[in-house]
Amino acid sequence: MPRAWVIEDNDLNFELVEFLLEEAGWTVERARDGAEFEKLLDGPVPDSVLLDMNLPDTSGMHLAARLRASPLHAAVPILAVTAHAMQGDKERFLAAGCDGYVAKPIEKARLFAEIEAARLKEPR
Repeated sequence: MPRAWVIEDNDLNFELVEFLLEEAGWTVERARDGAEFEKLLDGPVPDSVLLDMNLPDTSGMHLAARLRASPLHAAVPILAVTAHAMQGDKERFLAAGCDGYVAKPIEKARLFAEIEAARLKEPR
């Protein structure tokens, strides 16, 4: 069963992503902020990370860099899931270490297409 970390401070957004992933057979672990994210690093390595870019105590770009710098987590696919949908945002998040991008509001088909595409990419 694939495992996902969902780093999301908004309960409604998390519940939607959790429902969609669990319905597809995924195990989901959540962090609401950078401090909870740090605790996840001590657990099992996920198959994918879905990362909100705006968190209360840090940026998703900082957490993506943290994952890329970790030998244990460097190859884990990271998907930016964000309300930032202006021109250039997607490219900025990809340059920061994310492997895929989904704009909010979340659409099921787009979410799974991006997760699959990110998982198929060559590790960084």
